[in-house]
Amino acid sequence: MRYYVSLAALAATLVAATPAMAASTATATANARGIVLKSLSLTSSSDLDFGTVAADATLPGTVSVNSDTGARTTTGAVVALPGSFGRAQFDGLGDPNASVQLTLTQPAGGVICTGGAACPASIPAVLSLDTGGLTTRTTDGLGRFTVFVGGAFSIAANQQNGTYSSQFDLTAVYP
Repeated sequence: MRYYVSLAALAATLVAATPAMAASTATATANARGIVLKSLSLTSSSDLDFGTVAADATLPGTVSVNSDTGARTTTGAVVALPGSFGRAQFDGLGDPNASVQLTLTQPAGGVICTGGAACPASIPAVLSLDTGGLTTRTTDGLGRFTVFVGGAFSIAANQQNGTYSSQFDLTAVYP
């Protein structure tokens, strides 16, 4: 029995003789940061207007409004008549000198319609952004930017007369 008591005493001595580990604390510092940009705003200043054109009874053609210059041209047998026409203009405001990503959504079904929601007559249309279709812009020092939209529509031979229109969207977001 003494033998067991001696072993227990020896074990207790070894535990008591072992130096305790010193408590260790380390602190590091990091920064929390984020960038807050002014909310973007985008306003339609003018609509895309192809103007008044005359279709031919037997030959098709197109009418286009250039998104960069606003010039109107026709091809085929389509005749441009006097009157107003012009590219669409959108004016935006955001953070100064910030990049803005643009998305142009084509008219529903890729057509411009006449006759209301039922769209009994339509003209295929393709719209385009100015500056060669660039989808990224940089705001100026005051946070302003302007985007122009042009396009073309194809007029069939003997196209039904009427006022054709459809909505389209331009979306601007910070990338």
